[in-house]
Amino acid sequence: MDIVRCPWCEGDELYTAYHDTEWGVPLYDDQKLFELLILEGAQAGLSWITILRRREGYRAAFNGFDIQKIARYKDRDIERLMGDARIIRNRRKIISAKDNARAFLALQKAAGSFSAWLWAHVDGKPVVNHPKTMSDIPAVSPLSETISKELKNLGFTFVGPTIMYAYLQSAGLVNDHLVDCFTRRTPPGKD
Repeated sequence: MDIVRCPWCEGDELYTAYHDTEWGVPLYDDQKLFELLILEGAQAGLSWITILRRREGYRAAFNGFDIQKIARYKDRDIERLMGDARIIRNRRKIISAKDNARAFLALQKAAGSFSAWLWAHVDGKPVVNHPKTMSDIPAVSPLSETISKELKNLGFTFVGPTIMYAYLQSAGLVNDHLVDCFTRRTPPGKD
């Protein structure tokens, strides 16, 4: 029997593996949530597969997404990253990573953890939608608009409602796997 997946991941092994094992899997680790936030911001205006193919390069270039180190980046670090072909060399996105690290640390301090703050928006349980086709999946939602607004008020950048909706899907706060996708029967990450 053929495995049925969400069609957006078909045709690329890396994309398929990401869909099958990561996308929509609830993520609670602050370090991983930070990495995903930076990568989703880097994706703005690009396709996710572009970022996914460069993820290891981002990890190397951004000190393993060490939040403390990124928060202390200086102008020389920005220039170093501007010359690194492993990442998207967009100055605004690179500066955003530094600014978001600082805002992330402040939010962690205020809320105890970024994860607790984020998951409180969905009462600790993923929102499970039931899309039958890709056209049933929105680009934004009231939830992504609320979180976007709150993050912007806390000093985050590259966290618009569309970016945040993709983030919520990736981090498993919103499950938008199509109803026929095999992950509905075997949730991603569960064997």
